[in-house]
Amino acid sequence: MTAALASDDDCARARHDSAFRQQLLAQHLELLLGALARMRRASPDPGRAKQIREGVDMAVKLSTILQK
Repeated sequence: MTAALASDDDCARARHDSAFRQQLLAQHLELLLGALARMRRASPDPGRAKQIREGVDMAVKLSTILQK
């Protein structure tokens, strides 16, 4: 899956369309989890470990938003 940033139009639509917002958040959570998995499989790197922790924190926040 290719990472794609949400466009300005996507963000504007997400503000007014809750179903689209949920879909957009779910897609980006999936992208984030995939990136974290690839980072975990890569060779050990202290800087990467910090990035993984930050990514996990972000994934938890996205999951919390999706559950609301």
